[in-house]
Amino acid sequence: MRALTVTLNAALDVTYPVARLTAGATHRVADPVVRAGGKGVNVARVLRKLGTPVVATGLAGGASGALLRAELEAAGVPEALFPIAGETRRTVAVVEDSGEATMFVEPGPRVTEAEWDGFVRHYRDLLADADLVVLSGSLPRGVPLDAYAALVHAADLPVVLDADGAALAVGAAAGPAVIAPNRHELAAAAAGLHPLELGAAAAVVSDGPAGMTAYTADGVWTAAPPERVVGNPTGAGDAAVAALVACWDLPWADRLAHAVALSAAAVRAPLAGDFDRDFYEHHRSRVRPHRVTED
Repeated sequence: MRALTVTLNAALDVTYPVARLTAGATHRVADPVVRAGGKGVNVARVLRKLGTPVVATGLAGGASGALLRAELEAAGVPEALFPIAGETRRTVAVVEDSGEATMFVEPGPRVTEAEWDGFVRHYRDLLADADLVVLSGSLPRGVPLDAYAALVHAADLPVVLDADGAALAVGAAAGPAVIAPNRHELAAAAAGLHPLELGAAAAVVSDGPAGMTAYTADGVWTAAPPERVVGNPTGAGDAAVAALVACWDLPWADRLAHAVALSAAAVRAPLAGDFDRDFYEHHRSRVRPHRVTED
């Protein structure tokens, strides 16, 4: 399974570890971490560590974009990012010893119509070497609201869509194979509809520490982590998407078990895009999905 991940609003992620975040105080940070980020980039990192062939594409520009490319190369994640004039955004995560994470997220560059058209052509070329596509994250300014719908329609391949708000609703209506929102994102996009009424063939919905539910044509499955996990939840949803891709040919109950276990293993890792491999290997067999009967 060769995956292509798309991150239209990629980011240079800066993580500040602190003992405890106190409003109005000065915090001295030891060993901040700067690395390539954005939801699709995180998915690509995890897939590479799982041994699934992957290429990360999206938009990147300016000094931050150059650093993003260099960090991906250093991490061994193949990239085919499309250059734009605007500066790639930065995100700052302040992570306390308790695992509590406070995020500061820039809006991202403004993308021109010509840049968007160029990326779509670039994306179509990359599809020739992919078996599955992952579309993840927010839309930068200037990219049309139906961007994900256009990318779904352009791919004669299974597509996993992880977005929120109107981008999720419009993208889901284009008929991707799977949507992967959290419960809050789903509620904002669905307006009271059943998850499958949005248009996707399946929906995997995260309920945070309580686990996940998969709504499929074969029924509804739910699963929870085998134990309470403490750590940094940033990137846990991206790890779950990576598990769904890596286990694509398994039955839905098994795919959900892997997604829940890998998501929990990601919480135990300090940075998005990483996961605790020992925890994942030990606990994935302990996640026991069960079928849900809907009213």
